[in-house]
Amino acid sequence: MSHYVVIGAGQAGASLVAKLRKDGFTGEITLIGAEPVLPYQRPPLSKAYLLGDMALERLFLRPESFYAEQSITVKLGQPVTAIDPVGKTVTVGDEVIAYDQLALTTGSDPRRLPAAIGGDLDGVFVVRGLDDVDAMAPHVVKGKRALIVGGGYIGLEAAAVAAKLGVKVTLVEMADRILQRVAAKETSDYFRTLHSEHGVEIIEGIGLQRLVGTDGRVTGAILSDDSEIDVDFVVVGVGIAPSTALAEMAGLEIENGIKTDALGRTSDASIWAAGDCASFPYRKGRLRLESVPNAIDQAECVAANMMGGETAYVPQPWFWSDQYDVKLQIAGLNTGYDHIVSRLGDGQTVSFWYYKGGQLLAVDAMNDPRAYMVGKRLIDNGKTADPAIVSDPEADLKPLLKA
Repeated sequence: MSHYVVIGAGQAGASLVAKLRKDGFTGEITLIGAEPVLPYQRPPLSKAYLLGDMALERLFLRPESFYAEQSITVKLGQPVTAIDPVGKTVTVGDEVIAYDQLALTTGSDPRRLPAAIGGDLDGVFVVRGLDDVDAMAPHVVKGKRALIVGGGYIGLEAAAVAAKLGVKVTLVEMADRILQRVAAKETSDYFRTLHSEHGVEIIEGIGLQRLVGTDGRVTGAILSDDSEIDVDFVVVGVGIAPSTALAEMAGLEIENGIKTDALGRTSDASIWAAGDCASFPYRKGRLRLESVPNAIDQAECVAANMMGGETAYVPQPWFWSDQYDVKLQIAGLNTGYDHIVSRLGDGQTVSFWYYKGGQLLAVDAMNDPRAYMVGKRLIDNGKTADPAIVSDPEADLKPLLKA
């Protein structure tokens, strides 16, 4: 009987093992996770869960009974320490587990501040796992002072939750503007205004020089312009890196993540990868996507291919971010855009459409689900949208789908 082992019990790993059973795989399945809890949703951690609006049990992707009913062995709180691709085994503690096919869904790791600049002080947090948010929660209370390092979506979401809970928030972004790496100036301006209206101080073009503390706990920060601020805690949101340590130990090819072919197979014919940790062929280059939809879709594609399928993974990227009462929905990838078309609605409703040479690449839609839906369908089908229609707030977007 074949044994398929999956390392990484996050969204991708949980999706992969469920898909294997759904598609009729009758062999053994083992899912191994380093965290001591069942696979859970990460996006609500720093929002609904931290706000107290979502209980722990609601975070779980599936109940414990699902894995038992599907005859999926789940090993939690037991990180894999070694992979032997020649002997086709993985080591978990004192146990050596043989596999026929192995999938790596190891996700990503948050970038942390170096200890040399105070990154190891108590009160300095990242937002990635359940333990991170549980450790942070007692500090995120009314009257406290927080420094958020990084003006990407992770940092902005953390700032929004902290501000809603009555924390005095200062956010520093060393780039010229927040969201500079991932969004147009128009989207940056929108969210800067939104946060300012909620009392968040955003400092752009200035980085963190170092954190300072007393008795091992952070008490302040010195910025790159030598200014100083007092803080009670710090949230570091400066990006994530693919978790490739096990793959490197196994001798797999690495290229901005674990390098796979279009099917999800790594440089070892018996090892596959999916989710945040995997890079795959895309157009004329390679791509690695950090999103829940990608983790699910790619993992399900890999599951089918592990069973003998030959389906290339073709992503249809989409993302989202919740900040205050604004839902941002993003369709497509804006890489290489040369023109932005704005569609203005009422109040906080607006969408920004990214074009390159007349071709629609992506849409950022704030509280505008119709614009997002139309834009996503156009992008997924390789179509574009007449900028004159897009920019007219009175124009109906639906006819664009029939063009």
